[in-house]
Amino acid sequence: QEQLVESGGGLVQPGGSLRLSCVASGSIFSIHSMGWYRQAPGQQRDLVALITSGSRTTYVDSVKGRFTISRDNAKNTVYLQMNSLKPEDTAVYYCYVVRGGVMYWGKGTLVTVSS
Repeated sequence: QEQLVESGGGLVQPGGSLRLSCVASGSIFSIHSMGWYRQAPGQQRDLVALITSGSRTTYVDSVKGRFTISRDNAKNTVYLQMNSLKPEDTAVYYCYVVRGGVMYWGKGTLVTVSS
């Protein structure tokens, strides 16, 4: 069973920064796609950012220039550095990986951006 453990969420003021981490139970060296979704109350779960094994990245327009996704294969970890946070970034952030054609999810970490 694939296990993904997110951390790094919390309460931050607008304009602040957080760094989310997601540690996978298995090697991510050969994983072609992994990243982050987020879901705000009453909203659908939407893709925020993804990264491929070749370090190609994709971001939703609303976070471009503010968020950076990266991966450390030696640590089996994917990161999401979030800068210049806005209240509309408030959501539960879910890590995912695709392994063997199956999508696996973490339990989520809550990010709250508020004064």
